Amino acid sequence: MSAKPLKIGIVAGEASGDLLGSSLMTAISERTSDVEFVGVGGDTMLASGLTSLADMNHFAVNGFVDPLLRVGSLYRLLRFLVRELSTTDVVVGVDFNVFNLLLERRIRMRGVPTAHYVSPSVYAWRRGRVKRIGNAVDVIMTLFPFETKVYDERNIKAVFVGHPTADRFNPDEDKSSLMSRTRTANGWSEESLILCLMPGSRGSEIGFHFELFLEAARTLQEQVRHPRFEVIVAARHPEVHLSWRNMCASFPSLNVEISSVDATEVLAASDVALVKSGTSTLEAMLMKTPMVVAYRMGSLTVKIVRSMMYIDHIALPNILANKTLVPEFVQNDATPQNLATALFEQLNRDDITLSDEFTSLHRSLKQNAASRAAETVLSLVESR
Repeated sequence: MSAKPLKIGIVAGEASGDLLGSSLMTAISERTSDVEFVGVGGDTMLASGLTSLADMNHFAVNGFVDPLLRVGSLYRLLRFLVRELSTTDVVVGVDFNVFNLLLERRIRMRGVPTAHYVSPSVYAWRRGRVKRIGNAVDVIMTLFPFETKVYDERNIKAVFVGHPTADRFNPDEDKSSLMSRTRTANGWSEESLILCLMPGSRGSEIGFHFELFLEAARTLQEQVRHPRFEVIVAARHPEVHLSWRNMCASFPSLNVEISSVDATEVLAASDVALVKSGTSTLEAMLMKTPMVVAYRMGSLTVKIVRSMMYIDHIALPNILANKTLVPEFVQNDATPQNLATALFEQLNRDDITLSDEFTSLHRSLKQNAASRAAETVLSLVESR
């Protein structure tokens, strides 16, 4: 009589989690052929063999009002998933922190081991969440090495698995090679001085950053006086292109391209980047692109956030290095003149030194994340 297959529950609630979940499923399948995956995911996870218990679109909520209106249906979905996944050997929540941590806690209370893939940013703010996370999971898998410390201090098992984005690229490819290759592939001139703008994609981020970034670009253009000065806006969401083009029309002196090309391609091709704080700063670092980082938010929001913050930097390269590698400007300091001056300085700094720093950080994150995460999940089953 053959043993029953390993049954793994896995739940992702958004597109980025769908990609992570799929790579994790593939890595697990490479280690054990007799495995069944059940849960919630998108097209990529379904293509990797997921038996779907619910459509991932059920999780698509926006703003503050929509979640309140949907709380009843989301709670019913939570109860359904708890019941269905309680028969699995292990459950993995992929990011999507609020829902998945609620799910994992209830599953764990029923005796099923749980893992959470991608730590909430407790290293930076709202550290009170750590206790709730510890009650919900047997292990949390982090993308950055500094994230494990806050869990270790509270005797919560945390494993640094590396960053999946870092796994996609070669840390030893130099900046000039990256620029030449990506410019040729996308039809951008080798002779141009390219500034990449990454103002964010959420409505509030666009409101706070896009016009500010364009003003900084115009000021930089006046400073460098380059005959082929080009601005490329890396826009992940095509539906925002029209509104962004309308904003650009107010800056007729700028040669602006709104590009749907992958953000890492735009960053690789750029001489310098002006980037909203967030994951984009990691992507710029991996592409060895000198950058200036800025962030603005509402005055009330910034008071609340600052009261709960535990870090001095907002740019991931600076956090990883525990020192200032790239300039940061927050709130009132993020003026067009300040940003343009800093961009000009980045264009004229020692690129070799910065590139070496970026390469070292890239290597520290390139750990074959999916493989390490798979080993961590399977070790929970073995220990059980």
